[in-house]
Amino acid sequence: MTSPRRAAPRDLAVREPAQRSRRLVSMAVLAVVVQLCVLYWPVVTIEGPVSWTDKVVHLLVFAVPTYAVGRALGSLRTAVVAFALHAPVSELVQHFLLPGRSGDVWDAVVDLVGVALAAAALVVGPRLRRW
Repeated sequence: MTSPRRAAPRDLAVREPAQRSRRLVSMAVLAVVVQLCVLYWPVVTIEGPVSWTDKVVHLLVFAVPTYAVGRALGSLRTAVVAFALHAPVSELVQHFLLPGRSGDVWDAVVDLVGVALAAAALVVGPRLRRW
């Protein structure tokens, strides 16, 4: 009578990165979908003056997807270039193509700061883990 085959430790080691990779890709896709919804929702009604929270939202809407995509792809350069290009393009689209929305140069600047912070986290994070 044969016993059921046990998973060898190396089988688990092979399976674990694949599961981690799928999780990273899923998180990156979710982050990009949320970003696109936030940036391109047709009408945003804000009563009164726009506060600093708008800038925090812009920072996060670019930092989180840049970090997630960079981790999922394993490519800092690809993520940074893609989102750095997307920052000014998103403001132009909001200004010219979305009724009820307006583009703002300062939003694009804050978007780029978010990309830079994510890039810094992608560079420094692994070094801190090794240290």
